[in-house]
Amino acid sequence: MLSDLGVFRREYLRNRTGMFFALIFPIILILIFGAIFSGGSNGPVTVYVQNQDGGSQISSVFMNALNSTGVLRLTLVTNDQNFTSYLLAHSSTIGIVIPKGFSQNFTAGKPINVTIFSNPTDSTAQEVMGVTSGVINAFNLKRAGASAVIGLETQTISASNNYKYIDFLIPGLVGFSILTSPMFSMVNISSEYKKNKLFKQLSLTPLTKGEWLTSKVIWYVILSVISFVLMATTGIIGFGAHVSVTAWIIPFLIIGPLFFVSLGMLVGSVTKSVESAGVVGNIITFPMMFLSGTFFPVSLMPSYLQAFAHVLPLYYLIDGLNAVMVYSNYSAAVLDLAVLAIISAVTFALAIRFFKWRED
Repeated sequence: MLSDLGVFRREYLRNRTGMFFALIFPIILILIFGAIFSGGSNGPVTVYVQNQDGGSQISSVFMNALNSTGVLRLTLVTNDQNFTSYLLAHSSTIGIVIPKGFSQNFTAGKPINVTIFSNPTDSTAQEVMGVTSGVINAFNLKRAGASAVIGLETQTISASNNYKYIDFLIPGLVGFSILTSPMFSMVNISSEYKKNKLFKQLSLTPLTKGEWLTSKVIWYVILSVISFVLMATTGIIGFGAHVSVTAWIIPFLIIGPLFFVSLGMLVGSVTKSVESAGVVGNIITFPMMFLSGTFFPVSLMPSYLQAFAHVLPLYYLIDGLNAVMVYSNYSAAVLDLAVLAIISAVTFALAIRFFKWRED
């Protein structure tokens, strides 16, 4: 088994493409997503405003209140402009229109609406609507002569619980690496070895099927540990990620490769050609890659997709890594680990069962 591991290691290290996707590609993803969602402030949101009330006192106070929040930077649009056309001409979909008679109706206590132009696909639209709504509520409260009763208090539990996107991205990409590297490699190896009659030659050696598959598991466990160290180091040093590195991570770095090596071998064993093996491998891999919480939390998905995610093995790997590295919730990690251990044992047994040295 160790001899086979040494041969496979040399073969793998000669494959620069495999090494790139196993070790370098996840780090590139961390650098890209970490830079995009690093939490840096881009300053106030520029919002175009058309005051159709002619610069009255109350409308001017309203605009000053929006500006004073520090979230919005108002740019005034003259009343002779078609507001919708002006927004499109300035590549913007967010704007505010203060209607004519705003001050008069406010003083008289008559209803009047401030119009917000927005695009639901723009992430800043909700921010603009929330700030504007807050200022409107404050004006209504002042107009009614009432005082605020319910306030808002924020409290930080501890500095380590100030979660950032990068904190969840690292466990997700560790799971991504554990999925893709052994899965695609084993699917290709099993189908190509059958095609090139290498399994037939291996059958003449003392090596058993279980030993051959175990040597592959050992190699991908080593790769997973190296990949984890590289990604965690990049996230912590490059973006200040708050992740816990404990011994609880080790079982996931062992059982994860065990499952996906076995699954890749099983797919390669039951398919008849390299092409069909690749197709089946992609059909299995891509839903897990995007629906298991790799790049964004499963909780943000629709309920039916959340239910589907709980069927995917990669979900339990990423969820367990999140429980250990981010939340330090070891009881939840034990449950994820138990699910992974059971399905890994079953998949490993099935891979051995359907794996044949010689084709019928």
